[in-house]
Amino acid sequence: MSDPVGAVSQSPPVARPSDARPRAPARPAQSVPSDTVQLSSQAQAALQEATETAAQTAKEASQGDLQAKMLLAKQAAARADAESTTHVVA
Repeated sequence: MSDPVGAVSQSPPVARPSDARPRAPARPAQSVPSDTVQLSSQAQAALQEATETAAQTAKEASQGDLQAKMLLAKQAAARADAESTTHVVA
């Protein structure tokens, strides 16, 4: 026959090692250093060309921009080459 369970006593919580260490005083928030960058006009123009949308390129090409015309021609040639490539699946 089993004995009935009597009063249950809990042991006091044991301090964890991380709780035993004294904490460092809170430091005030430090500002993050920032740098200022100045781009040359050529770098700004290159950045603008690199981030230009297809619609903007087409608009510039229609207005006579040679660089835009050459880019559109290059893209058209790449598309034509990709479409003419035949893939054989065996």
